Amino acid sequence: MEILHKYIEATNTHKFDEVSKILHPKATYFFTDRNCTTHDEIRAYFENAWSVVKNEHYEAQNVEWLHTGSNSATCIYTYFYEGYINGNYTSGRGRATNVFVKESEEWLLIHEHLSPLPSN
Repeated sequence: MEILHKYIEATNTHKFDEVSKILHPKATYFFTDRNCTTHDEIRAYFENAWSVVKNEHYEAQNVEWLHTGSNSATCIYTYFYEGYINGNYTSGRGRATNVFVKESEEWLLIHEHLSPLPSN
C-alpha cells in the first residue's frame, strides 16, 4: 500500500511536520525503551533520534500486509536504518508493526511498534 511508502518518505525528511501529516490524532508508538502516546511525545522521540543518528536513512524491508480492508490495514516488516553517530557509520535493524486507519478518505498511521530482532 502506498501509505507505508509515504510514511517512510516522510520519516526520511527528518522533519516531524512531514511525519505528523500521516499520523492519526490518537497515534501511539511502542519503542523498545518507551511508549509515546501524544504527538508531542512522538515528536520529541523522533527529533532526538535524528539528532543522535545524523543523516539517518530508514527503510522497510520484507513488508508483509497482514490485513488490508476498506478502513484499516496492518503490516509487519524488518526496519533498517543507517547513519552516523559521532561521525562513525552505524546501522541496525529490527521488527516493526504498523496499523493504518482510513478516515475522511485519508490513510493515517494510528500505531507503530518497533522491537529488536530475536536473538536466535
